[in-house]
Amino acid sequence: MFNIILADDHAVVRKGLKSLLSIMEDVSVCAEAASGEEIARLARDTKANLLILDLGMPGIAGFQTITDLKAQRPEMSILVLTANMEPRTVRNVMNAGASGYLTKDGDPEEIEEAINAIRNRKTYLARSIRFAMGGQDHDGQPAYTQEIVSPIPLTRREKQVLALVAQGSTARDTAARLGISPSTVRKHRENLMTKLNLHSAAELTAYAVRLGYPAG
Repeated sequence: MFNIILADDHAVVRKGLKSLLSIMEDVSVCAEAASGEEIARLARDTKANLLILDLGMPGIAGFQTITDLKAQRPEMSILVLTANMEPRTVRNVMNAGASGYLTKDGDPEEIEEAINAIRNRKTYLARSIRFAMGGQDHDGQPAYTQEIVSPIPLTRREKQVLALVAQGSTARDTAARLGISPSTVRKHRENLMTKLNLHSAAELTAYAVRLGYPAG
């Protein structure tokens, strides 16, 4: 049995996670925590294989908490589940010893994907942040975007869509990669063309490549 501690200061989030995990084979929630103090105690007193951790909880000192927990229980994996999507935070968390990073606006199915990756001694980055990170995801696929700056300010999601436009991804492919609907992808593309004063998908692709996004 793969035992998990759920650490989030919102009971409704913990309840939702327990529901998602209940359908997984050989997975059990052995404890719950709502504060940093409770996490430290449970890490010491349980045989948990994995801690699912919200970085925004009371008593959590960011990635330093991860460093401390790994020193206390090096055999326990840590999967961060947070609303924070800053690339610098992701890098610090992973460098501190976490095995995975999920965002709270992601697809619920990613919980199972992440846990399966961690059980197989791999790391996992949420689809929504892979495109802002260097290196590779847990499947060894390139995590596309570099820190590319557009002369016209773009949102994080617009940059993600633009990176996949350069790769030649269809709206359906892009939707699957980002965990959003094809109609939302098409809307982002329309917004990009309006913002950048472009008039076709071909012009949008050419613009992405000129910026430095890798072409497919």
